[in-house]
Parts: sequence; C-alpha cells; structure tokens
Amino acid sequence: MISSKLKTRFNDRRRTISKQYRQHKFIVPEEATDIYLVRHGESRAAIDGELFPLLEGQGDPELSSEGRLQATAVGERLARLNVDSVYVTSLKRTAETAEPLCKKLNIVPIVEPDLREVHLGDWEGGIFRVKVHENDPLYQKMQREQRWDVIPGAESIESLRLRIGNALSGMIRDNPGRLVVAFVHGGVIGHILAEATKSEAFAFSGSDNGSISRIVAVDGKLIVRAFNQADHLTSIASGSHLPT
Repeated sequence: MISSKLKTRFNDRRRTISKQYRQHKFIVPEEATDIYLVRHGESRAAIDGELFPLLEGQGDPELSSEGRLQATAVGERLARLNVDSVYVTSLKRTAETAEPLCKKLNIVPIVEPDLREVHLGDWEGGIFRVKVHENDPLYQKMQREQRWDVIPGAESIESLRLRIGNALSGMIRDNPGRLVVAFVHGGVIGHILAEATKSEAFAFSGSDNGSISRIVAVDGKLIVRAFNQADHLTSIASGSHLPT
C-alpha cells in the first residue's frame, strides 16, 4: 500500500514535470499598429442663438476650462507610453487636447482632416446640442434608425466609411510596429469601433470627453482592446456625452 503522503508527493512531482499551459495573454504583434483613440476634452457650451465659429461648414469651438483639465489628465496618462506619433484633426478642440501630451513628449502632431467629426448638416455650429436637449423628433428618429443623415444635409454612413476608412488605412500604413495616439471625436470613435466589431452603427456612441479607446491593427484586421477608459479623469467633473 502506498501511503497518502507518498501519493501526494508523486502527484506534485508529476505536475512539476509535466508541461503546463497558462491562459493566453494578449501581446501586440511586432508588425501591428497600436492605436489609442482619444476623444477631445469638453468644448465650450453652446449658447442659444449664437453659432460656434465654423471651419469648412463644421462647428469649431475651443475647449472649456474643464476640457483643458481633461487634456492635462490625458497627457499625464499617455506620457507613460512609448508614443511614436500623434494625430489630430483639423478642428481645434483635438489639437488643444493633444497639446499637453505633445509638449511632454516634444512631438509635433500630424493633422489628418479626414478624421474630423461627423458633419451634422443643418444642425452644425452647436444647434445639434440644442436639438438633443429638446429631444427633437428628428433626433429621436436618428437614434432609432442609427443614421446621421436623418438630419438635413448631414453626413451618411457611406461617406463616413470612405473618409474615415481612408484616413485610418493611411495611419496604419505609415506606422507599422508603432504606437500612435489619435485625438479625434466621439462620432469618429463610435464609427471606427462599430466597423471593427461589425456592430450597429451607434453601438459605441457616447464616449466620454477625454476618454481613451484602443485598437490594434494587424493583418488587415482591427482588434478592439478598450473602449471609453476614463479612470484618469476621476478627479474631474463629468463632461458632455454628446457628439462633436
């Protein structure tokens, strides 16, 4: 008879000798492009009857005081990474949000106009925020149908797919094996993640101002690694969840 103590020692030794298989831990492939998508900080409030300045037909407000605090928090958070490139859009709120990080890392941001926010047509310049606050029937229809172009003159999903897809492809092509931070807009982040996951168009809408999402591009595919990370903003009052 083999004692229970000897059996235990034998089984322990067998487990030590046998090859073990731990759960897989994701590692970014060497040739992949690691992309952090940052939604810009909160822009200044819309004022009834007073449009934001327009840039090529789109509202172009500056950051609010809270948005500047969010930008600083984003810079502190991402400065710990080995960032190779920073991208911004042609709208000033993204450049202002990127500024603290770029100063810390001594990086000149690359402007990519095709990553600008969804064009809201007749509701540009801050009107969209008013319509949302009023729960306008057209806004309700937009949410039901998950189409921006329910708004008169607004951009279609097809248009977004073309211009954002082209911009993202160029970013990936130019940055193999690199870590990139792109300061963009809520509608753009929502579109990219919905396309990557083949979700409904508005499945990832409503990211927080100053939040961080992350995708990894490899072998022609996008892997979603994070959405709406906002732990770096916990000491700052919550901002707007609206697009633009």
